[in-house]
This record gives sequence, C-alpha cells and structure tokens, in this order.
Amino acid sequence: MAQLDEVILSLEEYEAIRLKDLEGMEQEEAARKMGISQPTFHRLVLGARRKIAEALIKGKAIKVEGGNYKFV
Repeated sequence: MAQLDEVILSLEEYEAIRLKDLEGMEQEEAARKMGISQPTFHRLVLGARRKIAEALIKGKAIKVEGGNYKFV
C-alpha cells in the first residue's frame, strides 16, 4: 500500500476541535478549559479545520503530534 501524504495537527488544534466540534462547547468556555484566550482558541480551530479539510479533499492522512500539554 502506498504511503499517504500527511497533514499534522498539533495537540492543541486537536483539543480545540474536540471541544468545539465534538463536545459542542462555546468558544469562550472551551478557551477557558484549555487555559488560553478566546482569540487564540479561534485561531487553533480555524487552522485545524483547514488542515482537516485539506486531508479530506486531497486524500491525506491526519497525524496528531507535538504541542504544549500536560495530563491532569
């Protein structure tokens, strides 16, 4: 099987999409939960959605890696 090209989501982008699109949180609530400002949260969601759209449209794999995080 051929190797797919990848788009890379940071863990922060992944979490932003999870909170906003999967859990249905409002941006302000999700930003508080992540400990970031609402504008920063908005930028993460926009970037993640662009990468996910690219993967879907161009048949690329989505890889999640990196970012600043801690498990609580």
